[in-house]
Amino acid sequence: MKIARRSAFFPELSVPLFTIFHTDLPLMLTQQECDLVHEQMRGTMVEAMQVRFLPTDDEYALCEMPITPAVRQYFGILHGGASLALAETIAGVGSLHLTGFDPQARVCGTEVSGTHLKMSATEGKVYGRARILHAGHTTHVWLVDIVGEDGTVISSERVTNRILWQQPH
Repeated sequence: MKIARRSAFFPELSVPLFTIFHTDLPLMLTQQECDLVHEQMRGTMVEAMQVRFLPTDDEYALCEMPITPAVRQYFGILHGGASLALAETIAGVGSLHLTGFDPQARVCGTEVSGTHLKMSATEGKVYGRARILHAGHTTHVWLVDIVGEDGTVISSERVTNRILWQQPH
């Protein structure tokens, strides 16, 4: 069951909320949500890595990141730590979406593990593509692929997020 309500954090949005243990997932990030998340990420590591969130009309949360000197190893390929940071970032934003951007929800990555499968390109972009595996009230588990521009999966991660629910003041 999907329900819509106004978000207190982003009052201009009516966002679908995920019902715990339900398999009919809401659509992922809208353009409006992407724009608002970009505003919230100003001055953070996400902005320094030049991550851009992309709207989708399926069950995936999606972002892109250019391969710049800031995210490369000394010999030019994408740094594995940048892949892990990208995975945690897109999974975190996906979890925010599933909470309806509720101001009482604080999303914290608690575990990130990854396997680097291929050497990455040395230029261009990579994409983080996240799919929810489990969405409980306090725990979300995501499967994230870091994909090159040619569609090759470079790295595959599993991200666990803890949802901390704050009491209203």
